[in-house]
Amino acid sequence: MVVSVNVSDGGVPKYPVADAWVAASGVDGDRQRNLEYHGGPDRAVCIFAAEVIERLWGDGHPIAPGTTGENLTVRGLPWPRVVPGAQLRVGATTLLQITAYAAPCRTIAASFNDRRSGRISQKRHPGASRVYARVLVPGRVAPGDAVRLLEPAEP
Repeated sequence: MVVSVNVSDGGVPKYPVADAWVAASGVDGDRQRNLEYHGGPDRAVCIFAAEVIERLWGDGHPIAPGTTGENLTVRGLPWPRVVPGAQLRVGATTLLQITAYAAPCRTIAASFNDRRSGRISQKRHPGASRVYARVLVPGRVAPGDAVRLLEPAEP
């Protein structure tokens, strides 16, 4: 399920919105400051698991949906299986394909009590990373929408 749809005019945190159009160019209303590392068709949407955020918050980190720059905060997916190549159906029509793990950077340091964003590095903490996705089928996305990890033969 989509917990939060988050956008900003550049940088972090990204703030929740009631809904947003998601297309190959990204999430409507969202902008990235550093286009060398963020945005573009293969990094159109950044996604993070609410369960990881809650675990980190429980460990004392000042993290919340959107503070690490994700566009979609989701719940209920088998997060270790959300890997590059996997596809997610969001709502009735939107189809995303995971392209890469999102590397942490110092821009999101305020989300961690020790300012070490590496806490969500896939290399150091497998299964605790945000992911990037390209948009295969655009659509409107809102909190409460179902999110489903598709099996390889399903799209």
